[in-house]
Amino acid sequence: NNLAVLYKAMGFYSKAEQIHLKVLQLRRKLLGNQHPDVGSSLNNLAGLYSNTNEYSKAEPLYKEALIIYEAALGLNHPNYMSALDNLAGMYTLMEDYNQAEKLLKRALALREKNLGAEHINYALSLNNLGQFYYNKGVYGKAESYYLEALKIRKKVLGTYATEVVV
Repeated sequence: NNLAVLYKAMGFYSKAEQIHLKVLQLRRKLLGNQHPDVGSSLNNLAGLYSNTNEYSKAEPLYKEALIIYEAALGLNHPNYMSALDNLAGMYTLMEDYNQAEKLLKRALALREKNLGAEHINYALSLNNLGQFYYNKGVYGKAESYYLEALKIRKKVLGTYATEVVV
């Protein structure tokens, strides 16, 4: 799996796909279709397809990963929230802004409810929404989300962690 992730990062998409498919097949066989590791394989393969603009292949994989995470881990698990972010990222690339915004706001609400409004992963969700609005050209909203995320990061990580950003 890690080798496939590396190949994806290096731009060797065909090699990455072959390995991701093999890992997914093995995990399904050895762990069953509802195991969280199967969800991780689906999410990773979907990410590869999303990066190569093969959205029709990516979308059902992301959705299956969400179903697995919800059933096996629950809505409050970080893997579920990350999968929401990943699917939202794909919808943003597809310019399906309504779907993307809905998922990003859902991840934000789940992180706030489960982690609190001062948690670093809540700041991640704020940053993701900032990036979404930036991509959409809604710069005022992007700025407010970015600033709120920066405020939390500064509080949690200290001034040094935000010096490069400021």
